[in-house]
Amino acid sequence: MQLGVYIQVPFCQTKCTYCNFHTDVVSAARFRPYVEAVTREIRGHRMLYEEAGLVRPEALADAVVDTIYIGGGTPSLLDSGELQRLVESVGETFATELREVTLEADPETIEEAKARAWARAGINRISFGLQSFSDRELTAVGRRHRRADIFRAVSILRAAGIANISFDLIAGLPHQTGESWGASITELLALAPEHVSIYMLEIDEGSRLGKEILSEGTRYSAAAVPGDDAVVGFYEVACGALAAAGYHHYEISNWAKPGLESLHNLKYWRREAYLGFGAGAHSFSGAERWGNEPDAAAYVRAMEAGRLPVAERETLTSERALEEELFLGLRQLDGIDLARIEARYGVQLAKRFARLAAGGFIEQDGPLVRLAPGRLSVSNEVFVELLR
Repeated sequence: MQLGVYIQVPFCQTKCTYCNFHTDVVSAARFRPYVEAVTREIRGHRMLYEEAGLVRPEALADAVVDTIYIGGGTPSLLDSGELQRLVESVGETFATELREVTLEADPETIEEAKARAWARAGINRISFGLQSFSDRELTAVGRRHRRADIFRAVSILRAAGIANISFDLIAGLPHQTGESWGASITELLALAPEHVSIYMLEIDEGSRLGKEILSEGTRYSAAAVPGDDAVVGFYEVACGALAAAGYHHYEISNWAKPGLESLHNLKYWRREAYLGFGAGAHSFSGAERWGNEPDAAAYVRAMEAGRLPVAERETLTSERALEEELFLGLRQLDGIDLARIEARYGVQLAKRFARLAAGGFIEQDGPLVRLAPGRLSVSNEVFVELLR
């Protein structure tokens, strides 16, 4: 069994106004105890899982880890030695055939010595949370880096031998216009990252900016957030520009140069097994999902006491698994094999899909069903209709 490992580092320098993740701004003195707790969880996971009534040890006996993803937060804040210990703890605990080891990083945290140390530790992919190339937009949402930091950071990483770089952009930031969005896309293409993620701004109660927008306030530049139609237009501009530049659009929010799709994230969308370690990290065994306590301090205390701090768990019913197959499968532009899914779950879905096809929301080619190209930006509405 091929297995992905996710390691959560929930620390940031600042809390961005749009962020709805459970992350903390803490002193660097908190980093080392946290890393020690995570390595303890990784090395002792078999016993901890058994005690918590999760995956039995024999189920992992033939598991081979082929991807590691260190996310956050801003894990590039950690000392390079601490990051190396995290990677080494996986190799000391699991059989590994590592193809992809990703580190999330912010541009302003990149230094030559750190980049070289990351490469020596086996980190071969960097995922940058750029969000924008506009200093005005970056300032408005509380990002620490500026446009110049992006170019400097990419140059350092290339010189260190890290050949796989991913950029994230957000469509819908305060003060964003068609002109500024076009400039960000142009500059992104000039740097030619191997992978690109484009996200539309989420507006919900979980972030300061989201709360302000929903309450019709003006703080955090809420009044300067573009409207929904403009955001959809930005996404469609990105689709066209990335396609013209030769990027493969393989998931609603993700593009890659051919052969450089995110191997780790594909596990999520394909419902393959992965184990998450650290505060707030989630795992999936194929039959069950569980997540750790999200508060970093509580997580560390639990690990020091020798207890796995599972905060949530779900044993998947057949109905729930089917929903995931449809939702996650249709996020991939290759679509889903409807005949396979109907046979596996003993269901008939043709009428549901016929209704969506009649509305122009999906395309069907024999047993393969996919979202229609012009409907990608309204995929959530399609999913809601499908799961009724």
